[in-house]
Amino acid sequence: MRASVAQALFDAAGTNPNLFVVSGDAGFGVLDEFQRRFPHQYVNLGVAEQHAIGFAAGMALAGRKVVVYNIAPFVLYRCYEQVRNDICYQDLPVVLIGTGSGVAYAPAGMTHYSIEDVAVARTLPGLVVLSPADPLETRACMAHALRCGRPTYVRIAKGKEPVLHAQAPESVAEPLVLSEGGGVAVLCHGSVAAEVVQAVRGMERPPRVLSVPMLQPLGGEALRARLEGVGTILTVEEHYEIGGLGSIVADWMAAHNLRFRLRKLGFPHAFIHAVRNSAGLREAAGLSVDRIRAAVAACMAEGGGR
Repeated sequence: MRASVAQALFDAAGTNPNLFVVSGDAGFGVLDEFQRRFPHQYVNLGVAEQHAIGFAAGMALAGRKVVVYNIAPFVLYRCYEQVRNDICYQDLPVVLIGTGSGVAYAPAGMTHYSIEDVAVARTLPGLVVLSPADPLETRACMAHALRCGRPTYVRIAKGKEPVLHAQAPESVAEPLVLSEGGGVAVLCHGSVAAEVVQAVRGMERPPRVLSVPMLQPLGGEALRARLEGVGTILTVEEHYEIGGLGSIVADWMAAHNLRFRLRKLGFPHAFIHAVRNSAGLREAAGLSVDRIRAAVAACMAEGGGR
């Protein structure tokens, strides 16, 4: 995903001299070629997150298209007030790229995890929130972020995530079908989608698997169309069970009086004190391939269809 972001920025800077990338002592290796090719369109402001956001807002007011790249907690948490007041309140088209979604930075600890970032981002009116599932979705999310003209937060993982789509999606403004099935629909976002796809492979009664790259605003009409024949929704995300996609779907169901059964699979709402790698933390939270498969089977067993 990081390579897809770097390529998208490289391509955009080549055609738009007003595009400016701000980093906060991050992106080494990923943005090296960008720095070499476009030295006057890049600045590393160091460990000064609040300043970076204010700087980006000022550049946007001066007519620049600004992208801020940093580890997710340092692009959204430490500088929340500046994102709120300087960017979102003024509706500036600044793109915030948070790398290391979920527990990708394990075992660095809670300072580097972003398992509540969707919940935090949802509190900001007008902020578009994108969470791609694979490199192709990442390129599509970057294209949307750079052209939409709104404050945008793009959360990405940091490894070499597998490609899940046969071809690049034309739009990320609505849910995308990863695999067909019925009775139960598994909704996911972010890099954990790879585990979901693997978990449902070979099931006698497969669920429908949907990636939801745009979390805010939710493409509700398209989602409803893709849930035809579905009775149970299972949300799977590398995020707290509260505040993320599961809560977005619950709010959407309540607002439209929809009667799907809803089950959530994510991190328990507690701080992580265990020291493990990212796979180990996913396993502990019930987000391994086997645990996801068991959750899908349980949804099927309780009566997935309407």
